[in-house]
Amino acid sequence: MTGEVIRRRVVVRGNVQGVGFRYYANAEASRLGIAGFVRNLDDGSVEVEAEGDPDTVASFVDWARSGPPSASVVSAEVSEREPAGTPVFTVAF
Repeated sequence: MTGEVIRRRVVVRGNVQGVGFRYYANAEASRLGIAGFVRNLDDGSVEVEAEGDPDTVASFVDWARSGPPSASVVSAEVSEREPAGTPVFTVAF
């Protein structure tokens, strides 16, 4: 382990609001031990930022590409962000 920390932003589109996506994302982040946040956007998409070691963040991004069983993900746009030192993962309301 290199101790490297990365952060990725994922904007997930499809039927992703009103299906528990944020709560499932929080559970997955907790399971993986990553930090960041998830929130609904006004355009009907969900924004997630995930921070942690590269392999763990990659696993979370892979999860976000399909989401929970109740979601229907059409696309997931991933971009790099600077690590923010966020200590926990939060659900924004």
